[in-house]
Amino acid sequence: MSYKILLFDLDDTLLDFGANEKDSLNKLFQHFGYTLTDELFQAYNSVNKHLWTEYESGNIVLDKVLNSRFSETMLRLGIVVDGHAWENIYREFLGNGCQLMEGALEICQSLSVSHRLFIITNGITQIQIKRLKQSGLYEYFEDIFDSQSIGFQKPSKSFFNYVLSRIKDFNLTDTLIIGDSLNADIKGGQLSGIDTCWINRKSEKEDGDIQSTYMVTNLADIYDICLPLK
Repeated sequence: MSYKILLFDLDDTLLDFGANEKDSLNKLFQHFGYTLTDELFQAYNSVNKHLWTEYESGNIVLDKVLNSRFSETMLRLGIVVDGHAWENIYREFLGNGCQLMEGALEICQSLSVSHRLFIITNGITQIQIKRLKQSGLYEYFEDIFDSQSIGFQKPSKSFFNYVLSRIKDFNLTDTLIIGDSLNADIKGGQLSGIDTCWINRKSEKEDGDIQSTYMVTNLADIYDICLPLK
């Protein structure tokens, strides 16, 4: 099928958030006099994943995720820290990370000639825009939609209703969501009646309740889906 509007997730779809995160965490803990050991990294991952899952389920607000993830992590080690202060420093480091996923720049350059490209992200407004600009991707996108600005997060139907209401000449059948998260991107598309493409780099199994329209293992495979039919 030929699509005209492409809604791209950002983290771990176009930008390598995993690499950026690890580098930023190392710098953060060094800043406060700690070493980011494997044990500490795993503790942070556990806390952070739980908080983001709660946020995406609508059980907590974004500020709760951001301002408590480091205080809760360190509390597991019996150390009390100012979570808000840690978060502010972390955002500075994170905002300077713009590592690209393989093929991201090339595919955005190419598809922007024939398609309308948009970003849909559960990230933080200021950080995501800064990273997009530093990575060289920013100029290829018509608009950027983030959960902090919208007040709702993927996969909420309210998030997608907001996005779709602000895209000029939007047509449901002309639109494709492209992302790496089954729970946020693919489920969001499913709830909103939008076709989806799951970037499944780790060859994970699909959830029985969440089905993507397409599944690929790398960005280059998107060409076969998105290029106009001849």
